[in-house]
Amino acid sequence: MYKVIQEYDLAHKHLQLALVDSSTCSTPKQNIKFHIAHLFEIQGKVKLAKEKYETLLKDKSITAPLKSEIFRQLGWLYHSHELLGEKSQRIPLAIHCLQRANDADQYANGQTLYLLGRCYASIGKVHDAFIAYRNSVEKSEGNADTWCSIGVLYQQQNQPMDALQAYICAVQLDKCHSAAWANLGILYENSLQARDAYACYLNSQAGQNNKGVIEDSVATKLPKLSSAAAGMNPHLTQRINFLQTHLANAPMPSVTSQRRQLLSIEEAWNLPISAEMSSRQQQQPQQSRSSTQPFQKNYGQAGVPQGPPPPYPSPSGGSGKCFKVEQDQKITSNTARPQNLMTQQQINLLNHLQANAATLTQAQQNIMRQLQHQHNLMQQHLRNQANQAQLVPPVSAAGNRGGPTTPFTNAHQLGSALSNTKSFSSTSSSANLTTSFNPGQHHDLDVEAELKDLLSQKDLATTLAENLLKHFGSEDMEDVKEEADSTTPSTSASTSKAASEPAVQVKSTTLSSGPFSPSNIESKPDLVEPKKRRIKSPTQDSVLIVKSEPPWDFEALHSSEKKSSIDYSIDMNAETVIQLCKSEVISGDINNSIISDTAPPPSPPVPPSIKLSHQQLIPPTPSVYLDNKKHAFSPQLQEFCLKHPIAVVRGLASALKLDLGLFSTKTLVEANPDHSVEVRTQIQQPSDENWDPQTGKKVWACISHRSHTTIARYAQYQASSFKDSLREEREKAQAGLSDSDSKDSTFSGGKRRKTTLSITPTSITKTLKEHKTLKFGTNVDLSDERKWRPQLQELMKLPAFARVVSAANMLSHVGHVILGMNTVQLYMKVPGSRTPGHQENNNFCSINVNIGPGDCEWFAVPDSYWGAICKLCEQNQINYLHGSWWPVLEDLYKANIPVYRFLQRPGDLVWVNAGCVHWVQAVGWCNNIAWNVGPLTARQYQLAIERYEWNKLQSFKSIVPMLHLSWNLARNIKVSDTKLFDLIKNCLLRTLIKCSRILEFVKDRGVEVKFHGRGKNEASHYCGQCEIEVFNILFIREQEKRHVVHCMDCARKQATNLEGFVCLEEYKMQELCEVYNNFVLYSNSVSINPDPFRLM
Repeated sequence: MYKVIQEYDLAHKHLQLALVDSSTCSTPKQNIKFHIAHLFEIQGKVKLAKEKYETLLKDKSITAPLKSEIFRQLGWLYHSHELLGEKSQRIPLAIHCLQRANDADQYANGQTLYLLGRCYASIGKVHDAFIAYRNSVEKSEGNADTWCSIGVLYQQQNQPMDALQAYICAVQLDKCHSAAWANLGILYENSLQARDAYACYLNSQAGQNNKGVIEDSVATKLPKLSSAAAGMNPHLTQRINFLQTHLANAPMPSVTSQRRQLLSIEEAWNLPISAEMSSRQQQQPQQSRSSTQPFQKNYGQAGVPQGPPPPYPSPSGGSGKCFKVEQDQKITSNTARPQNLMTQQQINLLNHLQANAATLTQAQQNIMRQLQHQHNLMQQHLRNQANQAQLVPPVSAAGNRGGPTTPFTNAHQLGSALSNTKSFSSTSSSANLTTSFNPGQHHDLDVEAELKDLLSQKDLATTLAENLLKHFGSEDMEDVKEEADSTTPSTSASTSKAASEPAVQVKSTTLSSGPFSPSNIESKPDLVEPKKRRIKSPTQDSVLIVKSEPPWDFEALHSSEKKSSIDYSIDMNAETVIQLCKSEVISGDINNSIISDTAPPPSPPVPPSIKLSHQQLIPPTPSVYLDNKKHAFSPQLQEFCLKHPIAVVRGLASALKLDLGLFSTKTLVEANPDHSVEVRTQIQQPSDENWDPQTGKKVWACISHRSHTTIARYAQYQASSFKDSLREEREKAQAGLSDSDSKDSTFSGGKRRKTTLSITPTSITKTLKEHKTLKFGTNVDLSDERKWRPQLQELMKLPAFARVVSAANMLSHVGHVILGMNTVQLYMKVPGSRTPGHQENNNFCSINVNIGPGDCEWFAVPDSYWGAICKLCEQNQINYLHGSWWPVLEDLYKANIPVYRFLQRPGDLVWVNAGCVHWVQAVGWCNNIAWNVGPLTARQYQLAIERYEWNKLQSFKSIVPMLHLSWNLARNIKVSDTKLFDLIKNCLLRTLIKCSRILEFVKDRGVEVKFHGRGKNEASHYCGQCEIEVFNILFIREQEKRHVVHCMDCARKQATNLEGFVCLEEYKMQELCEVYNNFVLYSNSVSINPDPFRLM
């Protein structure tokens, strides 16, 4: 799934977890390694991918289909990437690999042969290329890309009529095949048929747009920094504009006009393809054809119309669509294109959504229901066709797969088309591999070069690896085939019942993209209907198997678990807890939750249901102005900050006489000019808007690319940016001055200046497309006291609750450095620099001081609404924790989410309370310093451990080690707040139980536990596989010449009985028992207003 949505780092992490897991898995290890190699290829790590593929080939146990896939990938790598050598050396290697791929699996579809034809075509071997394409057509004639490439060959050989027929075949198979439409437009333009060329170009552009809409439904919006990535080709747009102008001024055609060289689109649409192509196409295996007669269509049959072509747009500029579905239109001919057949993108999208129905957002569920309804309509239509033709075999629920535009000839063709159609454009010579599921890939086109290679690199991988899934089957593959055969002659009644059931999943032969693909998991049992639907690996006929199994008695399971469990309490002493743990049945399945055994897993909160007015959606920001030092150190200031989601303390620097000049760019350069600065390259935009640079639409995805520099170099950029701005302002001022002293001229000049400065969507889109970028210097580490002593000493003037190091700050008790949290970080900004939306790590509070000289604009949302923002991120295909996002304010207001908005001026301190969602943009040139604090309150601690647990579920590393921190708090402080005490004590209890259970299990397995201890200021340990905190008991194993820490779960996945692991203990259990017993609720009866804690 992560591979599908292009979260490549997470995909690699989970694939590695699957690879090292020793438990039973339906996917062989070799196939997982193939996925990892393919992932490197997608990311452009060509040499690493090639190395992984070649390593896999050395494994003698790999299956023939997998071997074929590997050779195919290697072949296309050699063909596409100049990093692997000169073209004269690469192409022979590519051809050799593709031939080996074809030899390894003769029963595969025609994709290998198609790629082989592409290689031959790239070196001018036209005859060999055509033979390869012909063989590919014989295996999978439903592939629009192959027909498009055949058209290119004909066009290169100056056979325009044959090229026309091939292109028409391509666009009839896929009406949104933008490359075929574009090539057809080139062909018409070369033949001086401007009207037909104009129509084809518009259809090419509409195909790109249509695919983009479908892609947006399921794929993550990634930063798009090129027109190719956005699917909108500037050369194509240029040709469209030229032809539109030409046709608008051209005279009307007359009967005496010169005879056209090519048939028009309308005429060619109903023209049969050449007899040679037709005869080859009719040579399909008879037995395969007879089994799927309802899908039969002969593309070579003379006189059979192929349905109406896309309409001609008017020269005045109507944008042509690839096709228009009208549900109320009646089908008057069996040979016409049915309006209710689903496109290939819709079928793939339905497969993807149904396979992951349990995790869909509301918007995605709506899309899935619409597609299911359309699928049922398609089934009904195909059954009607079958009844009209008086065919005996009815259409099964699983077999009703209308192709992208027309029915298919046989089941093999159907499966091939589902896995191959729209995988890549037709005529380019380079390809970059992407995820196996890409429902709406865009095709690049260079019209100026006409026949220049059009194959976008990301489109090819879909097809290159998608057929691997059918070879991932388990041992009962033959049983699946037998069951499929037995279910084929079903009755019409059963077909109708299956078609009307929305939970039935439509199966595809696309590549499994990770451990959560529909072929690799079993759906959870349904509480209402106890049927377990399991989609097995696809067979050639792609028949859905629905198995019925006995229902699970969840109440019985829950009650038995409850009876066998022991009720632990924080009132128990440590020795009692240890004895109870030893009396339990020894098991390696140990609960990792530090909250409860029985509590449900943490989830985003439901937002308040109160409907807010317009004024309440834009609440005033809590702020206080400090006049003197006494006000800054008053307890009321801390209470004020803790009371509100966010607060601004104005005048703090002047009240405390802070020397902010110590943090100025000039001082920083003088102190440490070579100090490292992380740089984020961003697009300059208005603070309350976030536009896609290609589409001109408001989006949530915030483009930000990382690099590194030094303080000195960034200071030069910051200064030059300021000088450039001054020069632009002077030029604007001069442009606004009038040459005359008259009132009319003055008014006119003022009006022109106002128009120039106004912001409109059109002007924003134009600016964004010019890619005006900025560089934001972030995360400058100021933790080294040897380098930054004056700066850190100056911050000691702050009140205790706001200091970096303080007894009242939880993060000061961690015992080691957490960069940016219990240390100071500096941010160097130019106007427009953005800190995207986020909550602080583990929901700790944050302090931010503006050094100046410019302002910063802040946006903030109370923590009770973070669940609603998380949902909006999902709807916009952005990961809440991992992604970079900038909320669209209109979306927040529609979702009834209030937003604080305010300016932070130089010297102002912003207090971000626990869990507050916020995002910031610089208005002027300024520096900021920031760090985190953890007030010793129950609310802060509770929010921190809840996020700690939620991060586990989201596979997100919690950089605050809450277990280690909790034990240090128990050592260092006495707590008088009952709720805070209960929370910390419960965490100690849960940790003590877990450590005891682990030790009992390890001893039972005969593994020696060695005492290791902890060094001073030693950092907390995290599992090298799943990145959760590992407290006290470490499992060490050497990996890639380094010793890696594992949690027990990950260790047991690699070796059930922990063979090959060294078990280390950091604390003696006796020491932990003493800390646990000594941590008691402190009662202060002397003070009227007792502190919630006291140092021990």
